[in-house]
Amino acid sequence: MNKLGLIIKREYLAKVRNKSFVVMTFLSPILMVGMVVLIAYLTKINDNEQRVIGILNNSDYFSNEFVITENTSYIQFRDIPLEAAKDSAAQMGFYGLLYIPDEASLEKVCERAFLYTKEAPSTAVTEKIEAVFQQRLRQQRLLDLGLSASDFEALDTDFDIKTATFQGETNVKGIAEIKAFIGGGFGYLIMMFIIIYGGFVMRSVIEEKTSRIIEVIISSVKPFQLMLGKILGTSLAGITQFAIWLVSASLLLLVVFAFFDIDPSALGAGSRIQTEMGGDMVSPVPNVDQTMLLYAQELVDIPWGMLIFFFLVYFLLGYLIYSSIYAAIGAAVDNETDTQQFIFPVILPLMLAIYVGFFSVFSNPHGPIAVGFSLFPLTSPIVMLMRLPGGIGEGGVPVWELVVSILLLLGTFIGIVWLAAKIYRVGILMYGKKPTYKELYRWLKY
Repeated sequence: MNKLGLIIKREYLAKVRNKSFVVMTFLSPILMVGMVVLIAYLTKINDNEQRVIGILNNSDYFSNEFVITENTSYIQFRDIPLEAAKDSAAQMGFYGLLYIPDEASLEKVCERAFLYTKEAPSTAVTEKIEAVFQQRLRQQRLLDLGLSASDFEALDTDFDIKTATFQGETNVKGIAEIKAFIGGGFGYLIMMFIIIYGGFVMRSVIEEKTSRIIEVIISSVKPFQLMLGKILGTSLAGITQFAIWLVSASLLLLVVFAFFDIDPSALGAGSRIQTEMGGDMVSPVPNVDQTMLLYAQELVDIPWGMLIFFFLVYFLLGYLIYSSIYAAIGAAVDNETDTQQFIFPVILPLMLAIYVGFFSVFSNPHGPIAVGFSLFPLTSPIVMLMRLPGGIGEGGVPVWELVVSILLLLGTFIGIVWLAAKIYRVGILMYGKKPTYKELYRWLKY
């Protein structure tokens, strides 16, 4: 056991003292925040493109329905032929020309209307124009049925249902999807940690094997101790890096709060809107500021401590399972090129967990697919974390599912380590031969 501790210490110090590890540990949070800011900035610049669309309206309809917006302007052409309007729009660099012909009815006008552009138009542009036509057609059809303009306005009013919990606290729309995104972010972190640090274990084994240092090492320690020491030492380095990232992200968040003059305490008590369920009065629909405050409160109320705790639990168990497989692969081959045939089957469950997890958790976090993938050991570290932002117990993940998931991970870890140790014990001293799946299966019988 003392030898195992020495191996863990050696692997841990080898990772944390590496220059690239130190640089990326402190640089990654800054790069991530900078990337988010850059994406937001580039998106804003991209959306600031001013589009000018000419309108040649020969009909008696659509006099003032096309409203100028921040990104789209409309210029009217009058008393000129269609071809001349098209040439003028093209020469003046307009985004397009909307032609509304003169017909006997609105139905015919809409049927023969055309949008001419230099190239295929953006979906956002066509949807705005189509919405104007659809609105006008709907209005005309209702007027033909005998409704007045005031009746149409009353009919066209949007409706948003008010929602609340049984305790009278107002719900906000889309919070379930936001929580799934947050859980998905934690799950994606686990996948990246497994791939990156599992690769570290595999490359470490290959380097020691090809340099023949491994022959000296296993003369004093058992192959199983060596494999387990590499796995645990690298996992501790990963946890250290994550802890530093967590502290750095918290400090950056405080800097953002200070820069934008946001008071975190304002998100505490008193920000919820209560609905009076015992009487006839119902709280009014929250305004924009109140709605934003509700979203902020929902995010604050997410059990972050519980999420981080179970992130560490699932990261450790998931990493121990996959890194054991990576260690076995590293022991079975002589160089990193030969690992390609074995790597894809290993990362396939992780990719499946990300994509299937997102679709299943978004649609129904308590559905059979979401539950099944959150219990299956090779996918549960990712999918279960997508479900956990909803809480544990009533309305969230049932306690029994969480317990069964962790127990299955523990059992799978023991089984995988046992199998990987068999491959590691044989493969660590095998040189000059590219192994096949058939040979790996034979090694398991030794």
